[in-house]
Amino acid sequence: MPDQRVHRRAESVVGREEVLGAARAQLGAGGSALVYGPAGIGKSTVLRALAGEYGQGATVLRCSATESESHLPFLALADLLGPVLDRVADALPVAQRTALESALTGRGESTLRRDGLALRLAVLSALRALAGAGPVLVVADDLQWLDAASTELLGFAARRLGDTPVRLLCAARTEADGAEGAAGYDRHLRAAPPDTLALRLGPLTRDQVSALLDRRGYPAPTRSVARDIHRTSGGNPLFALELARALAERPTPPRPGEPLPVPTSLRALVLDRLDLLSDEARHTLLVAGAAARPTPALLRAAGREHAGAETARATELGLLAPDPEGPALRFAHPLISAALYAEAPAAERRAAHAALSTAASDPIERARHLALATEGTDPEVAARLAGAAALARDRGAPSTAAALGLLAARHTPADGSPAPDERRLQAAEDAITAGEADLAREVAREVLARSGVPGERVRAWMVVIEAAGQAIGDVDAVFPQALADAGDDPRLLALVHYQLAWRGLVVQGDFAQGREEAAHAAGLAARAGDRRTEVLALAFQAQAETLMGHADAPATIRRALQEPQDPQVACHHNGAGSTRFRWLVMGDRLAEARTAATGLLREARRRGMAESEVHYLRFLAETELHSGHCGRALELARESLTLARDAGLGEGAGAMQTSLAEAAGGDVERALALAREAVRRTEEDGDAVYLSRALAALGHARLRAGDARAAVHALRRVRELEAGCGITDPARGRWQGDLAEALVRTGEPAEALELVEATRVDARRLGREGVLAVLDRAEALVRAARGEHRPAVARLTAARDRLRLLGYGLEEARCAFALALLRAERPGPVSFDEAARLFRRCRALPWLRQVEAVAAAQTEPASAPALAVAPQGAAEGLDRLAAMERRVAALVTEGATNREIAARLFVSVKTVEATLTRVYRKLGIRSRVDIVRLAAGRHGD
Repeated sequence: MPDQRVHRRAESVVGREEVLGAARAQLGAGGSALVYGPAGIGKSTVLRALAGEYGQGATVLRCSATESESHLPFLALADLLGPVLDRVADALPVAQRTALESALTGRGESTLRRDGLALRLAVLSALRALAGAGPVLVVADDLQWLDAASTELLGFAARRLGDTPVRLLCAARTEADGAEGAAGYDRHLRAAPPDTLALRLGPLTRDQVSALLDRRGYPAPTRSVARDIHRTSGGNPLFALELARALAERPTPPRPGEPLPVPTSLRALVLDRLDLLSDEARHTLLVAGAAARPTPALLRAAGREHAGAETARATELGLLAPDPEGPALRFAHPLISAALYAEAPAAERRAAHAALSTAASDPIERARHLALATEGTDPEVAARLAGAAALARDRGAPSTAAALGLLAARHTPADGSPAPDERRLQAAEDAITAGEADLAREVAREVLARSGVPGERVRAWMVVIEAAGQAIGDVDAVFPQALADAGDDPRLLALVHYQLAWRGLVVQGDFAQGREEAAHAAGLAARAGDRRTEVLALAFQAQAETLMGHADAPATIRRALQEPQDPQVACHHNGAGSTRFRWLVMGDRLAEARTAATGLLREARRRGMAESEVHYLRFLAETELHSGHCGRALELARESLTLARDAGLGEGAGAMQTSLAEAAGGDVERALALAREAVRRTEEDGDAVYLSRALAALGHARLRAGDARAAVHALRRVRELEAGCGITDPARGRWQGDLAEALVRTGEPAEALELVEATRVDARRLGREGVLAVLDRAEALVRAARGEHRPAVARLTAARDRLRLLGYGLEEARCAFALALLRAERPGPVSFDEAARLFRRCRALPWLRQVEAVAAAQTEPASAPALAVAPQGAAEGLDRLAAMERRVAALVTEGATNREIAARLFVSVKTVEATLTRVYRKLGIRSRVDIVRLAAGRHGD
């Protein structure tokens, strides 16, 4: 077994877990593996990681050739067997030893033609001799450059090794990616055993590229730069690292619209075929690379008369690739376009953009090219760019609007109107909308460094605060400066006090203070005629009042929803629509809430509002989970979390909601991991609001995992936090039923009943019917623990019926399950069919597996008599089998395969395999056959 240090080395390979796992399994089963992919994709890194693992206690033979050495016969063979020749020489017949020594040393002019059979047999005998002392791993990198003689000899031996413990681990470069690359690796298999597993290394994702750069010590790039690195590198790790190195060596980052600096090393790697093109064809490719979506028609409109022939020649050379989606031209790799652009003189670049500024049909594209073709300031160009930015904003492309806005600011004269900094601030606000907080923060800081205009400074401070997200406590020092800059201007003061409301809520967890600040901000905004800020402040005030159980909440929501409405605010995640959604959910109006969230999500997507999209996906997931649509809830929650991680927005909240969805419809272990992540992130951000919800998710996951004591610990903290924040509405997190159930399981029914009664007071005052039904279920559990069976059944039945009417499908199923468990405590047959049917309808697979396991344990004596009585010497082991283990063992005796067992128990095949392993260990047996024999012996007894 490899030691932990070696495992850590393999795990440090970013984004290759699936390939490493497949290769490990193949090597562990005695097979060989071939890793293939284009240059720089990480083949050698994967080989080093695997060789490091499996090199412990094995003989490792290595060879790695280069193109310049591929003509030298027997060079790879010398690398492989030269270092171990002394160990195997005496085991070889004289003729084989002589031929091998001659080939490895170059003495005697050995050739395959003259000494072919002797050499072939010598390599095979040498590998077998080494394997006699222990496993042998042959690591051959860059198979495409191995000399022909060594390739032939290695292939001869590989085909005849049979069960000899010799494994081959190889890597080969394929020029193309995708299907063409997959078709190109097969010629390298002649040097490997027949059952070799071929594994393709594909491009890394953007997150994986960012993780790679972080592990190599490069400064964390902004989101926009990380996106550019990923796009330009095509996910190739070598290319990404080289681009990051070039960026780190550059004193200032590229400005919007500028390409990434492409180092000379990469230019040489991808542009070697450009010398085969004419100057005119090369310029045509430059124009194509400068265009957003080049087509032959666009190139001809840009003055490239012979574009058809020139692009056809570039395709023959592998510089361009056919676009399966239509007539657009596509570079074979994004780096080719970037390197070609970087190689071109500045005058040629400007000429290409100038041609495209008249040829492009889209006004946004025309404006962008005009800006990149123009030097210095130009009011007309700046105005066209600002207009294009407004058009992009209206189209729902705020990221494009931000880039165009910054270009507009660059071309705006210092005394222009609007001023350059005003355009920069608009671009920063667009960047916030697009989820590019790092770019927004950078632009705002730039404005603050030089502007003395109060309005501009306060807007810039607001961008800095918005960019902090949930970590608003990190920018505490901003507020006094913003208030000082605002002076006595009610419009500017409204902006600052609105953010102070969020600070009071998120940092201090004080809903009362947040409500007061929001109300003050709304009044200031109304006085200044700033309806946009007034609506945002009223929405915040209404949300705080809702969670506090304040009587004014409905009236405040109505004020926030009154006309006029700013379209951008209407679908904002902090707007009145969001507050209304929360009101609907807490008031058990799930169908209306789903309709509202769907409409808000649609509009947020149309406008390109990244953070709002993340929020509304999460809101929809919450609604679907309450409704018992667990599969749909899981899909939505995972999508929201993926977007949140991609943009760095609300990851704690996303992990929290995904944990709840996983616990209901996915995997409980993943739910636990996500809940822990949610708690960690909210604690790091100092986010008092979402910390309580993250802890509620953790408590729920622990309860689902069977750890009631740990669940009580987490959920008691939730109760303390919400009491400290002033939250009195129990519909906010709906965690009270979980805490009561966990307290009953830990033998504390008195505290559980006190919680139920205290919560019921607020739930009745606020009309929270769904909460009251869950509290009835919790009280039934307390009564059952006290032996009050009949009242417990009555409470559960009433709770189930009420939840069904309200549309809480998952909670209805939980009540049905609790009823079945309660009846199972009495003599006589018990049916879990209703609970199973309801959980199946909800696609609540973890719950369904639990029901199946409990039902199997209840009916086991009747359904599996062969396992009821153990033969002598095995009874103690059978008594120690858990319910799931007994069920799996019983199905094995029926002849079911692992896949069939997995399907019947709604678990994965891996879970079945792991369960069987535990059964073998507990019973002291080795196989499925032993289980069947054991069962047959008992049956005979």
